[in-house]
Amino acid sequence: MYDVIIVGAGPAGLTAGIYAARGGLKTAIVELAMPGGQAASTENIENYPGFPNGINGYELMNLFHNQALTFGVEFIFEEVQTLDVKDTVKKIHTSSQVIEARCIIIAAGSKPRLLGVPGEASFLGSGVSYCATCDGAFFKNKSVVVVGGGDAAIEEGAYLTKFAKEVTIVHRRKGFRASQIALNRANDNPKIRFELNAVVEEILGSNHVEGVRILDVLSGTTREIPADGVFIYVGTDPNAQFMHGEIETDDRGYILTNHLLETNIKGVYAAGDIRNTPLRQVATAVGDGALAAVEVEKYLSEN
Repeated sequence: MYDVIIVGAGPAGLTAGIYAARGGLKTAIVELAMPGGQAASTENIENYPGFPNGINGYELMNLFHNQALTFGVEFIFEEVQTLDVKDTVKKIHTSSQVIEARCIIIAAGSKPRLLGVPGEASFLGSGVSYCATCDGAFFKNKSVVVVGGGDAAIEEGAYLTKFAKEVTIVHRRKGFRASQIALNRANDNPKIRFELNAVVEEILGSNHVEGVRILDVLSGTTREIPADGVFIYVGTDPNAQFMHGEIETDDRGYILTNHLLETNIKGVYAAGDIRNTPLRQVATAVGDGALAAVEVEKYLSEN
């Protein structure tokens, strides 16, 4: 029996663990993969306070992880399959056991959204990727396409120029959601070019990626762009496959919370990218994790 079980070891989950364990709660984090979440696969995080020159995402998340261990957080590396939250004692069903807790903080984060075009699934690992940090080095002196118009697409596109000879960023509109500083860097990079008002219709190739077919959304014409790799950054979807209707979500599957991060179930909180929030950044995830843990302490002291 734990005071609180945290589902997910990204920035929100690790911060919640640090606050909860430091507050004297018996705390465990259940995580399928390595700690750090998507932040751990980010090459350089420039906007997290305290690091004026930026910091590698893996290094930052490793610091979070070590700090959680210092305060006595237990880590259970298993997949959460279902949650049973209707009773006072909450139950987390993993692949091998049932863990009980008085409270749960769901901080399972999100995963890259699929583009949903022919060739995407068949070339995964053979030229299609969702992580420039993970796979960029495989494309040294090659041409790659980046799909998307947010910060992730622009920043990871710039990162890929360390390896690739050419990076083509395909975006369905003329305007971008990315920050102006990221756009300025991309525009100043001679290896980056843009295909705007265009969408990828198909990823082409035989045994590996050889190009993409793009559609001009204004003229309706299509053409092919040769490429050795395609990196996709078109948003995220919540890692909510273990939830089965008891916890309220929006129409996209993100958990609904109030301003104190409480869900519709007493004793169950949500933090970070998995909840319905207007901003998904390391800084906001950290704030969520801290608040959720403090609210858990209050809940347990009152009940």
